[in-house]
Amino acid sequence: MKTQEKTHPFLGSLLYPYGPLQGDKTNPKHDDGTSDEIALSVPFTFYGKSYQTAFVNNNGVISFDEPVRQYTPDPFPLADGRPFVAPYWGDVDNVLGGDIFYRQTTDPALLADISQDITQYFPKSPFTATWALVATWDHVAYYGSTSQKGNTFQAVLTSDSKMFYIILNYWDIQWTTGAASDGDAETGLGGTPAHAGFNSGDDTNFYNIPGSQTDAIINITTTSNVKVPGRWVFRVDDFQVTGVDPPKLNNDCWL
Repeated sequence: MKTQEKTHPFLGSLLYPYGPLQGDKTNPKHDDGTSDEIALSVPFTFYGKSYQTAFVNNNGVISFDEPVRQYTPDPFPLADGRPFVAPYWGDVDNVLGGDIFYRQTTDPALLADISQDITQYFPKSPFTATWALVATWDHVAYYGSTSQKGNTFQAVLTSDSKMFYIILNYWDIQWTTGAASDGDAETGLGGTPAHAGFNSGDDTNFYNIPGSQTDAIINITTTSNVKVPGRWVFRVDDFQVTGVDPPKLNNDCWL
């Protein structure tokens, strides 16, 4: 049962404002679809490389240079060198339910909120955002769904033209897996669960948010690296993770 608060996500929410009233564009209703190519008004530096174009892909991925239509996530690092951000890479079907919104913005009020948040999390590097790309998956369904389950999450790419950050916000996660990824059509669980993290495009630099591609990813609304449940924040030009224990020498996919 959804709570009243979940129904009105801007009120005391993790999520920055989104939707048509904010000037967002809406992705077409198309399984494994994508946005139009987005010409970034501020080139975005990701793992030391600058990108001029991005795509907001329905399946929970923001990619640079090329769209991503793949619906079952692969572990990082990817063999084919695609640079992308995976807020929640899984088999979304917006034909069955939900919407994917995005906009580039220089709105002063929003940028002030983003700047305040990032400076709080990275106090040694005061940050004044001059631009952001906000992408929001709003109550999106999974492929093959026979339920009313939906996931709501958001990714924000932002910069002051020198430093580049990504904020991932997880508001309401009800499913992990589409039916074509061996998930259960009724529950949206099982099979190959969703993946959250970053792939640089080379074979050495990547980051997997804990729980990725396990059943535990459904709890991402309760985890964080900045002490705000459901929020993960990363500096991505020269990739830095705050608030996470140093890497352990084992088979976990740490940077």
